Amino acid sequence: MKQLFGAVSSLSRRALMVSASAAVIATMTGMVAQAEGLGTPDKPVEVRMIANEAFANQWQTLMVPEFNKHYPNVKVTIDGVPYVELLAKSMLDATGPSPTYDIIIADDPWVPQLASVGALLDLRSEEVKGWTSEDFDWDDFNVAPLAASEWDGVQYGVPVRSNMLMMFVNKSLYEKAGVPVPTPKLTWDEFLEQAPKLVQDTNGDGKVDAWAIDTYFVREPLTPTIWQTIMNSNGGSLLDENGKPAFNNEIGVAALETHKKLLEFAPTGAISHGFSESLQAFRQGMVATHINWGSVFKGSAIDAATTTLTPEQVGIQVLPMGSKSAGAHRGIWSGAVSAKSENPEAAWAVLQWLSSKEGEKWHSANLGVFPARKSTLAAEPSEPWLVPVFDALQQAYDAAGEGKMWRIRHPRSDAAQQVLADEHSRFIAGQVSAEEALNVAAEKIEKILK
Repeated sequence: MKQLFGAVSSLSRRALMVSASAAVIATMTGMVAQAEGLGTPDKPVEVRMIANEAFANQWQTLMVPEFNKHYPNVKVTIDGVPYVELLAKSMLDATGPSPTYDIIIADDPWVPQLASVGALLDLRSEEVKGWTSEDFDWDDFNVAPLAASEWDGVQYGVPVRSNMLMMFVNKSLYEKAGVPVPTPKLTWDEFLEQAPKLVQDTNGDGKVDAWAIDTYFVREPLTPTIWQTIMNSNGGSLLDENGKPAFNNEIGVAALETHKKLLEFAPTGAISHGFSESLQAFRQGMVATHINWGSVFKGSAIDAATTTLTPEQVGIQVLPMGSKSAGAHRGIWSGAVSAKSENPEAAWAVLQWLSSKEGEKWHSANLGVFPARKSTLAAEPSEPWLVPVFDALQQAYDAAGEGKMWRIRHPRSDAAQQVLADEHSRFIAGQVSAEEALNVAAEKIEKILK
């Protein structure tokens, strides 16, 4: 019996040793596979990204070196493309037989279109879970920015530049005009009542050299976001519960007329102003208020190389109150991994770092990029100038979430946005009434979304 027991024990020990050896081999194999997925010193992995040229070069020169401190064997190349060409080029590449890009940086309304053609990787899949850090914490993201890259119940991206439409204030021009500096409780009616006083001669030469406001007025896809934000703050919406246009009504018409009325208090020639022209006017101290994307705050208030203003002069807040809420508009840039990428683990490593707690903090402090995480906004900012930014950003997230302040989400959202841009422009140019412009837009968009 002892001999039998000894034989069994010996077999058991051998089995345990074999099992342990197999476990070690499996672990080492997994580590090697992971190392290969993220590159090695002898064999680095190359990842290519397509992004908006407005920030692509900044990412390449400043962000990539910081990322490589953590992932030295992942070589990242970023190609910048003009905004108006970015979606078309992303779609063309992602649907081709051999895509060039591993990472696509998509604007807020583009994810449904990219996802509907199978271009994007599910970032919550079992495969990707194996590449995701345990402390990544998906639940830490604010709902509004994270939802920008969700479609049909699948999470295709992460917020990497959480932009929101905000209002910038030149406090010194308000004070010079004897008008109270705005607060988040400012209403549109109050703003329009104060606006004539903000059109002023600041140097006493008898000529107007400062105006009340500048923003988007030119015909381009982002211009209707100003009108939509005014409409949303008054309880209006782009679509109804059945996904049909719901903006061609009294609320939509009044909001469109308000947008055009702002031209009366804007610089000469502002009808042709968009992102760059209105931003330049604000940074040169020519306008008291400026409605633009929040990411330009650092370059408007902090960076002496790009602005004549100082941090003490510049305020940032949500847009004026309507009858229902303050105004904001979601413009989240999301990072997504191409479904055909040959290096998806490395591509996800780039986006994971960009949207991580550490990555957000670095971006906020060094590039002025807005964070999407609750923990980042709740913590004390690394730079004093970020304090008012974080406060305003949280208010904007809340307002946008409550009022559904974002562009149409649909695989054909870009076509719908072009229609809004066309009809909005016809009204601004005085070719049609606000009512006619919105009725035509509603009719065309309903057909597009069918």
